[in-house]
Amino acid sequence: MKVIIAGTVRVPSENIEKLRPHMLTMLAASRAEDGCETYSYGFDARDEGLVRVFEIWRDQAAIEAHFKAPHMAPWREASVELGVFERKLNLYEVASERALG
Repeated sequence: MKVIIAGTVRVPSENIEKLRPHMLTMLAASRAEDGCETYSYGFDARDEGLVRVFEIWRDQAAIEAHFKAPHMAPWREASVELGVFERKLNLYEVASERALG
């Protein structure tokens, strides 16, 4: 069963550019993981410092492996150092899917 993680985090506006290289490293490493179908961050156009997170994983085992991946520790350290806060992420288990268009 596919797993989706979606939600938001906040970063102080003065740290956005400092966080960006860490985000790019995290994106590349996560996208290369077995079982990762989509992994993305997006800055909200109207709410500076709000980062939207969207991930799709093949199954629960893939997301569990992701949480243990070596690139997670540096990401977590950078997040703390740069003041990432209001982490509001949810995990969804997908029972079915279909194209809309």
